[in-house]
Amino acid sequence: MQIRSLIVSLLAIVGIAAAAFSERGGLEGRGLQYLLTTMIGAGAGFALYHASFGFTGAWRRLVRERRGAGLRAQLILIGLTCLITFPLMVYGREIAFELAGQQVSLRSAGNILPMGVASALGAFMFGIGMQLGGGCASGTLFTVGGGSTRMVITLFFFVAGSVLATAHYDVWGSWPFLNNKRGISLVSEFGLTGALLLMGLLLATIWAVTIWIERRAHNTPEPRRKTRSLLTGPWSLVAGAVALALVGGATMAVTGRPWGVTWGFALWGAEAADALNFDVRSWTYWQGWRAAALDHGIFGVATSVMNLGIIFGAMAAASLAGHFAPVWRLSARDILTAVIGGLLMGYGARMAYGCNIGAYLGGVVSGSLHGWWWLIWGFSGSFLGTRLRAILEMDPPLPKARATV
Repeated sequence: MQIRSLIVSLLAIVGIAAAAFSERGGLEGRGLQYLLTTMIGAGAGFALYHASFGFTGAWRRLVRERRGAGLRAQLILIGLTCLITFPLMVYGREIAFELAGQQVSLRSAGNILPMGVASALGAFMFGIGMQLGGGCASGTLFTVGGGSTRMVITLFFFVAGSVLATAHYDVWGSWPFLNNKRGISLVSEFGLTGALLLMGLLLATIWAVTIWIERRAHNTPEPRRKTRSLLTGPWSLVAGAVALALVGGATMAVTGRPWGVTWGFALWGAEAADALNFDVRSWTYWQGWRAAALDHGIFGVATSVMNLGIIFGAMAAASLAGHFAPVWRLSARDILTAVIGGLLMGYGARMAYGCNIGAYLGGVVSGSLHGWWWLIWGFSGSFLGTRLRAILEMDPPLPKARATV
């Protein structure tokens, strides 16, 4: 256990929660909601680190090694989260109670968004970037918290790419949409029971395909990793999926929206650009409700404080595991791929309504078809990114019988 870094991480979580509580008006405003959101983020970071739960490595392993355990854990995460979020969207408004003198409702709208050319290209760009950068949005945050200096570079350029995309919103924001800008909701189309059954069928089909791929290449699926300790880790992928499903459900219940990440990066970038005297507030993207977000700052936006919680929750987990040890020596290839990957992810995420968490996971657990649209294009980009990693020799070689890229 590393006591100093553990204390720093815990103090940081408390400080962020206090700042969010104050910024949003304390008990008389929405302060308690934002305090809880910070703590949910810290829990997410703790679980992400101990389970090493990410989309990037799991997708790459399926392509390179024909191993699907990581992807199947994602299916468990999606399925369990849907069991929470679908009912919240249907019945949440009917669940109301008093908390700290205020009437609280669990009304949840989800993210029902359209499919279009910009979102397809953005997801494809993001898929490439996540492989070059070495992690998706949540993966970038928890590895930064875990002490990865390379991922700090990825995060910096992720933020830069995000705010750059908002500057170009007038260019890509009007590209053609499918279905006249109207999102399609499975819950609205088929009802709660029908939507859950359809989701179960889709997830079971993908599960069966991954098993078929793995058995064809290796005769049998690889053994599951077991959880050693809930406090010091490591956790099994299934334990991580269960914990993150609770995170997703709690986020929906507390904020009314599914878990998202990259909107917070765009905000961080815009706040930094504003501080450097760029006229961010005149950009089309930063009008309306987004202008209000700029006014609240990094401690007054739910996604932002949740992201900060993820970083320091992961730092706490790494400290408890005795693994918080930043490495400062990076190769030119490490730096270059981190820069390119971060820029592609940041720019692509804005075009695609978010990343694998906000757009894919958030869309799917909202019952929105745009989540599946994101998966098609994001996975395609990830496939190309995996091939680029092979060309750049970013991964150790596989035995010839198993090499696929």
